[in-house]
Amino acid sequence: MSRRIPVMLLLGVLAVTVACTNKKVSNPIANVDSKQPDKVLFDRAMDAMKHNRFDVARLSLQTLINTYPDSEYIARAKLAVADSWYAEGGSASLAQAEIEYKDFETFFPNMPEAAEAQLKLANIHYQQMEKSDRDPTHALRAEEEYRQLIMQYPDSKLVPEAKQRLREVQEVIAEREFSVGRFYYLRQSYPAAIARLESLVDKYPLYSKADEALYLLGQSYEGEIALVRARPGNEAAKSRMIADFTKGAAAAYDRILTRYPVMDRADDARTRLLALHQPVPRATKAAVAQNKAEEDSRREPSTFSKVMKSFEKHPDVADATKVGEPTLVDPTPMSATQVMQAATRAAIGTGTDSHSVSIETVKGGAPGPDQPAPRSDTPVPADAAASNPTAVDASAPAAAQPDPNELKPNAGPSDPNELKPNVSDDSGQALPPPQQVNEIQSGAASPPASGGTSAATASDPKSTGASASSSTDQADDSDTTASSKHKKKKGIHKILPL
Repeated sequence: MSRRIPVMLLLGVLAVTVACTNKKVSNPIANVDSKQPDKVLFDRAMDAMKHNRFDVARLSLQTLINTYPDSEYIARAKLAVADSWYAEGGSASLAQAEIEYKDFETFFPNMPEAAEAQLKLANIHYQQMEKSDRDPTHALRAEEEYRQLIMQYPDSKLVPEAKQRLREVQEVIAEREFSVGRFYYLRQSYPAAIARLESLVDKYPLYSKADEALYLLGQSYEGEIALVRARPGNEAAKSRMIADFTKGAAAAYDRILTRYPVMDRADDARTRLLALHQPVPRATKAAVAQNKAEEDSRREPSTFSKVMKSFEKHPDVADATKVGEPTLVDPTPMSATQVMQAATRAAIGTGTDSHSVSIETVKGGAPGPDQPAPRSDTPVPADAAASNPTAVDASAPAAAQPDPNELKPNAGPSDPNELKPNVSDDSGQALPPPQQVNEIQSGAASPPASGGTSAATASDPKSTGASASSSTDQADDSDTTASSKHKKKKGIHKILPL
């Protein structure tokens, strides 16, 4: 009994030592023989990270970076700082590790370690990825980062690992899209289901349930056919819409037989094509071999994993294929609006010529593709003028059109002080000239020289002042007073003038 106690204590110490050792951390320059202080600091930091003392490791690495900025280990030190945050784990530490990895790629984009930094940056979001029915933020970010690694560093040895992780991430995203499309299908929102499922099969052809998605796509088109047949309306338009939806359903079923011939829905697709009176295609040997390789590479989940799947936060990626090229560039997605617009065009038919619409029916919009721009001098057609009595002919001269800003005479009662021209009245007799008041008088008022002058004087105040000035110039040096108006004498001055 006394011998067992030391043995048990020794085993306990070994177990604690092994548990406190981080096997994921390895010194990349451990085989470099050097006694330089910068290498000593780097080795010390790697040893601290190996024993999960991440604060001590970061302190040594930061000392190396600040003290020896020209060291040959400066790049590895910066990457090791990010690795320390990555190995520590936790949401806050992973967020800090993401910042450090991005900084490393910014300062050292041409180093071989840049691909490693990009891979770990994508792995950060891969580790935080949730199941398909939950928040897809990390899954979408992981997809973006893995794609960037594959396209930016195509010659890196890390590309195969990135492709496999990308296939797993896309399996999770495709599962989410399939759930949404199936939800729309069950609610009979067929345009939304068609748009979602069509985008799914175009974007993620390696999805484990791609045949099921295509079959639901064909069923959605057939659901639209049933709704159109039950709807009252123009039979010709209904027949064109049914033909268009039948074409879409046949294309979905054809794709199952030509791209996924060994999957479960192949027989159902063949049956639906026969029911729609459509030709049944045959898959090529290459397509059969490709689909068989994809299905054989999928890992069959165990019974225990199926039970624990409901209690796990992270998704199960066992259904992801191990072969095939993942999608690196997203195709143009389809929307439910585009589905409805295509159905509307099919109902109208190809016989309707949109170019026959005249400019007058556009109601201020843009003219047709083959129509000239409207001009202001274009004459109004006779039928348009008849339908619109208020239309004004633009080809008529400008003088013939009334000007809304034209000044018109006042039609109210006449003003006794209004100046009127010297014209004849209705009887044909000339009106007498008004009395001139701007003349130099010597004793008695001299008669006007002519009626025309008085008329001009009366009608133009400026000319009145001019005639008064000329009369003053012609006046003699008599003892008279010139004024523009005669001033009336008031009071006693009427009797005793001064």
